[in-house]
Amino acid sequence: MKKDFCLHGLLLCLGIAYCSHVTSLRRSSKLRQSFYGHHEKGKEGQVLHRSKRGWVWNQFFVIEEYTGPDPVLVGRLHSDVDSGDGKIKYILSGEGAGTIFVIDDKSGNIHATKTLDREERAQYTLMAQAVDRETNKPLEPPSEFIVKVQDINDNPPEFLQENYHANVPEMSNVGTSVIQVTASDADDPTYGNSAKLVYSILEGQPYFSVEPQTGIIRTALPNMDREAKEEYHVVIQAKDMGGHMGGLSGTTKVTITLTDVNDNPPKFPQSAYPMSVSEAAVPGEEVGRIRAKDPDIGENGLVKYKILEGDGAEMFEITADYQTQEGVVKLKKVVDYEAKKFYSMKVEAVNDHIDPRFLSRGPFKDTATVKISVEDSDEPPIFLETGYIFEAYENAPSDTVVGRVHAKDPDAANSPIRYTIDRHTDLDRFFSINPENGVIKTTKSLDREECAWHNISVIATEVHNRVHETRVLVAIKVLDKNDNAPEFAKPYEAFVCENAPVNQEFLTITAIDKDDTANGLRFYFSFPPEIVHPNPNFTIIDKKDNTASIRVGRGVFSRQKQDLYLLPIVISDGGSPSMSSTNTLSVRICSCNSDGSHLSCNAEPQSLNAGLSTGALIAILACIVILLVIVVLFVTLRRDKKEPLIVFEEEDIRENIITYDDEGGGEEDTEAFDIATLQNPDGINGFMPRKDIKPEFQYNPRDIGIRPAPNSVDVDDFINTRIHEADNDPTAPPYDSIQIYGYEGRGSVAGSLSSLESASTDSDLDYDYLQNWGPRFKKLADLYGSKDNCEDDS
Repeated sequence: MKKDFCLHGLLLCLGIAYCSHVTSLRRSSKLRQSFYGHHEKGKEGQVLHRSKRGWVWNQFFVIEEYTGPDPVLVGRLHSDVDSGDGKIKYILSGEGAGTIFVIDDKSGNIHATKTLDREERAQYTLMAQAVDRETNKPLEPPSEFIVKVQDINDNPPEFLQENYHANVPEMSNVGTSVIQVTASDADDPTYGNSAKLVYSILEGQPYFSVEPQTGIIRTALPNMDREAKEEYHVVIQAKDMGGHMGGLSGTTKVTITLTDVNDNPPKFPQSAYPMSVSEAAVPGEEVGRIRAKDPDIGENGLVKYKILEGDGAEMFEITADYQTQEGVVKLKKVVDYEAKKFYSMKVEAVNDHIDPRFLSRGPFKDTATVKISVEDSDEPPIFLETGYIFEAYENAPSDTVVGRVHAKDPDAANSPIRYTIDRHTDLDRFFSINPENGVIKTTKSLDREECAWHNISVIATEVHNRVHETRVLVAIKVLDKNDNAPEFAKPYEAFVCENAPVNQEFLTITAIDKDDTANGLRFYFSFPPEIVHPNPNFTIIDKKDNTASIRVGRGVFSRQKQDLYLLPIVISDGGSPSMSSTNTLSVRICSCNSDGSHLSCNAEPQSLNAGLSTGALIAILACIVILLVIVVLFVTLRRDKKEPLIVFEEEDIRENIITYDDEGGGEEDTEAFDIATLQNPDGINGFMPRKDIKPEFQYNPRDIGIRPAPNSVDVDDFINTRIHEADNDPTAPPYDSIQIYGYEGRGSVAGSLSSLESASTDSDLDYDYLQNWGPRFKKLADLYGSKDNCEDDS
């Protein structure tokens, strides 16, 4: 540190002295130019006029990072118009003027007041001007000058990355390029050696080296082996000042990894591998594993295995497990301990990817011997065939032999075998098997039309070890016998016109047979022998292609006589023995046009009424008759009562309630109800017409045959008489006419006569409405019955 400080101080002093000397020389030169140079002669006697130069100066320099106690003198400005009497004033403006750079307005000396850093700013552009001190008028035009910050070595080199990672193949030649590292220096590369870098290696020898000028790292040792050492750590230094003493430096770390190449062949650690396999093993089962070691990695370490020779090459196979790099030996075919007990084979391990550069080292493969011994095991029985197919005729009697299955014990013990049928495959118990010899028989008759094939499973079990069992599929085909008669292929129904011509074909029929085609391939059609032949109405023609045509005979049809013919047809097959059946064909007679189109058939009404039963039609007709009877009775009753059939006015069937805002004067106002009769019971002997309606004809109460009531009639008899009279009065309205008054007159002891308290629940057409007024009539009679002469205020 002390040495660096002294060096920096020396450089600073030298720089200041150099700048001052250069400035003085340039100022003296300008002064001389200013003093002599107003007129100069050019070439060939030409006088050259040049303008007056107002400033005597040059470009200024200042060293960065100056930390002295006094401001640094940058330079001095002087105008040739300055006579030294103090009338000239110097003004400085531009970048950093007044803050970084200040000027003495009298002498023109410029000082730097702050420490400058070239890496932040390399130069400043300023403007200088000389003005009159009193008037501030410019004496010279403003002039521009530059202050450059002079660099010192104050920045160490820095690498672009703190850590580098690189790869290089193992066994590379000396000088193989690995990676290039790069450092930078913030100092000025155009001035001195502050930014001139030199690279060197601090750690990593003797394996690697670095080029001093470029920073390229190269291998320095031959045959570097990844299997010996895979990773290396290298430290690189970059130093400025050309690497000389006093320069600044920086370092970085480089991690170099050797990548693998296939420079190692696979190698079996032992020459022979013993294995064993049970004879009960199934093909594909793993027998054992071997591994050839290869120190290489990735695809260079992949090993492929194959069987070269040996008696086990046909019975076994070997594949590579690329996860573990092992060779997996698997069973290819079933082995038999009783047949062969030992196998041997030669196995080779070889690399998939071989580098030709290393073939001189020898073949990249290795061989080993695999010895496999077969182990005995208690095996289950083995059927002589993988499956059995038997045949049996249908309708055969029980205990008919179907076939025989046979199994044996493959072990040396040769244990006896017992046979059973898996009843889950023979639910109906059609078959049985002899447990000792495997003979299969029927237990009941078979029907081919019900089931043409029976698939059952037979189980073979060792007597001494019932754990071991084997199953075999037995398929039993049921052979056909001609035991089914042919029949119509579908229900037939024919229609024939009454006027159909003779020998006209109107239907083609065919047949089906449930039996096998071998027994029912050919069908024969005919009429039954009991029908008189030839049939006068129809004939049948066998087309000999399993179809027949029905034609019109010589008879004459009449729908009135017979509209439906049921024609029996016999169908026979060609089996042995032959089977036949009689089928009925329905033929309907229709009326037709001259062109043969049907007009009507007896089947049409049925089709029209198909959606409606006869009982429903009868019920509908009965309902219509009942409705007509009800209408006639209703009209008759209406006429007897002389009432209109249709009520046009709504007020004729409703109650009339007349409401006033006040009630009348009681006894002084009797308009609300006609009480004249109650006041004078003798009035019943005389006819008093109703006042609330206008009767259609005059009615005499005496015609009813009721005896007149005496003057001293009892009130109950009076009321009953009035009720009976009202019930038999055809002029009485079917409603109550009630008049209500909001104000009751003076002297009334009867109270309101409103009918709102009536408890009647009868319908609107109840003619016994006076019964609801019985209690009030009785009360009125008690009050007014003794008054024979009472005016009717109404």
